[in-house]
Amino acid sequence: MEPLERVHGIVAPLDRINVDTDQIIPKQFLKRVERTGFGEFLFFDWRYLEDGTLNPDFELNHEHHQNAKILLTSHNFGSGSSREHAPWSLREYGFQVIIAPSFADIFYNNCFKNAILPIVLAEDKVKELFKIVASKKGHELTVDLRSQTISDDEGWTVNFDIDPYKKKSLLEGLDEIGHSLEHEDKIRIYEKRHSSDMKWALPSETL
Repeated sequence: MEPLERVHGIVAPLDRINVDTDQIIPKQFLKRVERTGFGEFLFFDWRYLEDGTLNPDFELNHEHHQNAKILLTSHNFGSGSSREHAPWSLREYGFQVIIAPSFADIFYNNCFKNAILPIVLAEDKVKELFKIVASKKGHELTVDLRSQTISDDEGWTVNFDIDPYKKKSLLEGLDEIGHSLEHEDKIRIYEKRHSSDMKWALPSETL
């Protein structure tokens, strides 16, 4: 997994509550088994009109939100089914950070497995950010995971909390397997000792 330490980029606002995973990546696009190829279908029913053209009224389609790396949204983002395709599509589209007052638990945890930093901020701070982003087209933020800060070039800054284990996972690009491999020597010693202790359970021809 790609490490994530510092993200600087455009903020795209999506001021909607209860955005579920079927809205993030509709079910008809879940036929692929690879983790790639989902970015173009992100928010499909909102991004496109019935004739297949881009919906000019949808926030992410606005010219000044193109190539955004940070998604600013509202309560309970990622609710609904637990499909991991949702963070896959967000990450492939280009989002590395999602800021919201709250997330659905499974989606929140899936983000860390896919090099996305989901940040929970107090509602008043999120509303403040929405106003700032609305007042300046293409507003940019810097998110520093190591110092746990969000800031802009005009002096606005706020700190955020994160579980130390999840922070380490993103900073070092580690998923569950990666964390396990940090203890590879101990695992090898255990397996060798366990195999020795369990010789009685092996077929006689393997001894």
